[in-house]
Parts: sequence; structure tokens; C-alpha cells
Amino acid sequence: MKKILLIILLIAVYQTFNSLLPNDYLPSVSQIFESFLKNLSGTEIYMHVFASLIRILIGFSIASVIGIVLGLILAYDQRLRDLKLYIELLRPIPPIAWIPIAIIIFGLGNPSSYFIVFLGAFFPIFTNTYFGAVSIPYIYKNVVSSFQISQFSFFFKILLFFCLPYIFTGLKTGIGMAWMSVIAAELISTQSGLGYFIQLNRLLLQTDNIIVGMILIGVIGNLLQKLIEFAEKKIIVWN
Repeated sequence: MKKILLIILLIAVYQTFNSLLPNDYLPSVSQIFESFLKNLSGTEIYMHVFASLIRILIGFSIASVIGIVLGLILAYDQRLRDLKLYIELLRPIPPIAWIPIAIIIFGLGNPSSYFIVFLGAFFPIFTNTYFGAVSIPYIYKNVVSSFQISQFSFFFKILLFFCLPYIFTGLKTGIGMAWMSVIAAELISTQSGLGYFIQLNRLLLQTDNIIVGMILIGVIGNLLQKLIEFAEKKIIVWN
């Protein structure tokens, strides 16, 4: 009920704001609704959604594997912890700033989008995994020494499980960053996806389609977040 009331409130605010602007500056709520139904009845919008999701799946999966493994290894082996400094130097650079470099290296198309998605997701996943691993209590390490548990078992059966709540925090942040990054990349470097859909309709002055694209971005981004939260509840049953 609260969500429905919130949606009604947002529609009312938009309509009020729209009425204060010059005519035809923004589409009305009815025009957006008609455009939404028109897009959903066709096939083009689904192709753009599918393209964006594929880029997210590939880039986010690579970032998850590398971010988790690298975070655990750097925290586990103190001799490698200095490498984190170099990673931290790159972290403040927003993914969108890498787009020109990505285009130069990979060209226009999917590879550059994968790279931008990877950058958006990697740093929150790596950082949360690393800080989770370095925060493991010393009692765990003492137990390993006392019972002569192998380092392999410690790494995969103790350290990894201890870090899972931190890892999922990074994954939830990372999926949001990855989704924003892929939309930004599609605005510039691809000819498919929701970002491209918005950019194309901007050039065609189809403002109603732009807002439809924005709504879909918000809805799908929220669903991706819920998917990670669902996986967290199923995997970390003791948390």
C-alpha cells in the first residue's frame, strides 16, 4: 500500500511540475503511459533490455570473481598488502572517465562496455572483501594453529565463510554501480541497450521514450538489487 501511495505521489509531483513548465517541454503522464504501452507491445525495447543485461552479466561476473579472489589473497598474504595502495589510487576515478580509454583500447561495441561495467563493480566488491578478510578475529587464527588446520582449509572453509556478509555488501553496491556504468557506456560506445535507447530518442526529440527508458532503468536496477539480496538470504542462512 505504501509503495502504491508513493507512486501516486510521484506522479502527482511530476504532473504539477510539468504544468509549471512551457507547453510541450515534458510529456504528460498520459503520454508517457501511452508510450510505455506502445514500447512494451513491440520487440525493440526488449532487445535493448536484453543487450544491457548481457553486458551486466558478463562485466559483473568478471568483476565479482576477480574482486573477491584478489581481496581475499591480498588480505591473507601480508606481503601482498602493499598492492592495495595501487588499487586504491584507481578507485576514485569514476567509470565514465574510462570510456574514452576503453574505446581507444577495445573500440566501439561490447568489449568496451564489459570493461566499464567491470570497473564500476570491481572496486566496491574488492574493497568490502578485503576489509572483511583483514577484520577476521585473531581467535580464528589461533584455532588454526592449535588444531593444525591446513592453510587451504583456513582459506576456503574459515576465511571465505567469515567474509561472506562483507562480500555480499560489496556485491549489492557493485551491482548498482555496474548498472549505472553500463547505461553510461551505452550512451556513447554502443548501438544497443537502454542507454543507447535513451540517446537515440534524445536525438529524435522523443521525450516520452526517454522517460520510459529511465523508468525501465530504475525498475531493472531495483530488481537486480533484489536478486543479490535474495541470493544473500539463501547463502548466508546463519547471518
